[in-house]
Amino acid sequence: MAKRTQAAALEVRLLREGIIESRHTVQAVVSDERGRVLSVAGNAETATFVRSALKPFQALCVTTTGTLERYDLSDKDLAIITSSHKGSIEQVRQVFNILWRADIDPTALQCPVPEGKKNRLEYNCSGKHAGMLAVCQQRHFPLHSYLDRKHPVQQIIIGKVAELLRMPADEFISVHDDCGVPTYLLQLAQMAHLYAKLAERSNLDMERIVRAMTHHPVMVAGDGEFDTELMRHCPGELVSKAGAEGVQCISRLGEGMGLAIKVIDGAKRARNAAAIHLLQQMGWISPTSAQAMAEKFMNLGQYKRLEVIGELSIL
Repeated sequence: MAKRTQAAALEVRLLREGIIESRHTVQAVVSDERGRVLSVAGNAETATFVRSALKPFQALCVTTTGTLERYDLSDKDLAIITSSHKGSIEQVRQVFNILWRADIDPTALQCPVPEGKKNRLEYNCSGKHAGMLAVCQQRHFPLHSYLDRKHPVQQIIIGKVAELLRMPADEFISVHDDCGVPTYLLQLAQMAHLYAKLAERSNLDMERIVRAMTHHPVMVAGDGEFDTELMRHCPGELVSKAGAEGVQCISRLGEGMGLAIKVIDGAKRARNAAAIHLLQQMGWISPTSAQAMAEKFMNLGQYKRLEVIGELSIL
């Protein structure tokens, strides 16, 4: 990627009764499906771990291997595979359904047990883990080592990501996410490119992932969570997936455009506010929906609210 001029980053301010109390710096990139950076706030080459925003692409190991058909998995199952869920009864049952259909004991899950919970099915990444295990079962890969970077299921995933970004798989820097699965260090422009490819809707495997997420948004996060509420407000128009430490990625469906956001200090509240602000700027969300989202995610109580200063620079 050629070096690009750095533009002004966004600033998210926490106002307490109108007086600035805290500030967060936010960088953002918009790309098209060919990987061209269209607009930027900050630096398109800023690198960070993609975290859970990778989940729709990790789900490609399920859609491209015949695993969906082999175990008769539904779009609802696929949605929970892409999710960072809240551990609700409905969500946990959906994760269990994947394992049951693939004849896998839940003890095979290697994600953590959430604090205050009873089992691994309730962990927010359990759907992703269940999907990987189902692929292992279908392909006769070992179940016990599916978290290993060199495991065949992880090699399928990074191979798909590498293909989409048109770069060698062995050039990616890999670390383990909190759930134990490998995640990757990507530039914001690369994240935006991935989500632009997801939005393009020319790949049947990714199209099924898009359909699952947009038809079952409550599986992707949960009631009251940003991703779920945004996709409910913009049905069939946007795909939204957050990642930890201030990462947010959004696809504009049918237009082949992707948005990637990184809050430098990792604050979730700033991530949500910046996303709403940028969606408004780009016209990806209606004024009515923007107002409803802002009321929920930018007004933080009787005495404090968030505001966002700055805009994307068009290249």
